[in-house]
Amino acid sequence: VQLQASGGGLVQAGDSLRLSCVASGGTLSGYSVAWFRQAPGKEREFVVGIRWPGSTAYEDSLKGRFTISRDRTTNTVYLQMNSLKPEDTAVYYCAASSRIIYSQLGVASSYKLWGQGTQVTVSS
Repeated sequence: VQLQASGGGLVQAGDSLRLSCVASGGTLSGYSVAWFRQAPGKEREFVVGIRWPGSTAYEDSLKGRFTISRDRTTNTVYLQMNSLKPEDTAVYYCAASSRIIYSQLGVASSYKLWGQGTQVTVSS
């Protein structure tokens, strides 16, 4: 299974974006999927994760603005980002793995599959 992240771009503060993570070569059935982000000069950080079949975990500061969802028919996981801020500027990565317990959703080393990243830039 390979992951392809897309949907990033240059937007203004307050705008919305929806990122997509599409799996090819297999199915995401049974997989936990998460979004991480990495801003220039900073560590990669957890954004949000979704277990199979659907429990979610969010980075506390992003609750209410970011929403994760999955479409089982298209093997796609989405990240809806609203009210974007300049500090949301980063490369966003999707990651997936099976057999992740809820408490490990936010741990990058839990994930075996990674997409290539998509750049999100929010101007003020």
